[in-house]
Amino acid sequence: MLLQVCINGARSATEHPALSVDATLSAADAARAVAAGANEIHVHPKDAAGHDSMAAADVERWLRALRSACPDVPIGVTTGAWIERDVERRLAAIEEWTELPDVASVNWHEAGADAVAELLLSRGVGVEAGWDATGLEAWSRSPVRSRCARVLIELPDEAVEVVRRHAEGLIAHVRLDEPSIPILLHGELRSAWPAFSLAVELELDSRIGLEDTLSLPDGRTAPDNATLVRTASGIAFAG
Repeated sequence: MLLQVCINGARSATEHPALSVDATLSAADAARAVAAGANEIHVHPKDAAGHDSMAAADVERWLRALRSACPDVPIGVTTGAWIERDVERRLAAIEEWTELPDVASVNWHEAGADAVAELLLSRGVGVEAGWDATGLEAWSRSPVRSRCARVLIELPDEAVEVVRRHAEGLIAHVRLDEPSIPILLHGELRSAWPAFSLAVELELDSRIGLEDTLSLPDGRTAPDNATLVRTASGIAFAG
C-alpha cells in the first residue's frame, strides 16, 4: 500500500501550528512523516506570501528543501487551476520549471487538463489524475488517460455513512475504463479517516496529512503530519 503524506495543501499557515510557509521547516515536518511511515510526499509549494504557487523559483525552492530532507522519496505537486486560472499561463509556468517533481496532480474537472498532462509527461513528470463528479467523464474521454501513473479518487467532506457507496461507485467507473490503473483513495475532513480505512480494506493506495484533515480518528487535533501518518500506519498494518 502506498501511503502518501499530503503535508499542507491550500491551507493557510494560520490554520495549524505545524503548517508553515517556510520550505525548510515544512521539509523537516515531511521528514518526520516519512520516518513515521509515509513513502511519498504531496506538497503545495508556496510563495513568500504563503499562497500556492507554480512559479519556477517557488517550485524549485520547495522541491530542493524536501529532497534534501527526504532523499529518495518521491515528491508530487499540484497544478490546480486555483493557482492560475489561465491555461496558457499555467502551461508557461510548468515550462519554466527547472527542478521537476516526480509526479504532479492534474484535475480533469478543470479547463486545460489534457494539455497540462501532455506537457508534464513530455517533461518526464508522472501524472496523477484527479477529478470530481464532473471531471470523471472528461478523464474517460482523455487521450492521456492510459498514460496516467494513478487515479486520485478524492471524497468530499461528507457523512461517514455515504463514504463507501460513493467510493465504490467511483472505483467501478475507473475500473471500466482502466482496469489495471492504480487508485489512490482519500477523503477530506469528515470523510478522511473513513476513506483511509476503506482504502486499506480494498487494498488501494491512500494518503493522509494536514491537507486533508487536522484531526485524529478520535476527533483530537493532530499535533503534526507525523502523528497522522503514524496513526494511519497503525490502521493499515493492524493485525
